[in-house]
Amino acid sequence: MNLVVLIGEDKESYGQVTALLNRTDAEKIVLLKNKKADSFPQNEKCKIIEIDSSKDLLSLKDDMKEKLKEEISKEFEVSLSIASGTGKEHMALISALLSIPVGVRFVVFTKNGIEFTN
Repeated sequence: MNLVVLIGEDKESYGQVTALLNRTDAEKIVLLKNKKADSFPQNEKCKIIEIDSSKDLLSLKDDMKEKLKEEISKEFEVSLSIASGTGKEHMALISALLSIPVGVRFVVFTKNGIEFTN
């Protein structure tokens, strides 16, 4: 299962996301990175897609959908981390994924390791 990760401008969440990236067994990681966000550490599995969060919600969703479709359209479901980002970015991303369509399994890194919340 591929992993989709949102990277917002909120640096406070970068530790959570970095821990997830370093420990995941996903074959491919798609990082949706806010264009205003600082550089973010990545590994060889990562594909970075830059997004413009200044767009309105529906335009942002459509932009994400088109960019993600190329990367995950053959998947049945993806793991999704929304530990970073804003509510608007989260709504646009979840809506884009469901519109592709692809199933979503929310994932988080905890003291117990990688855990799915659904």
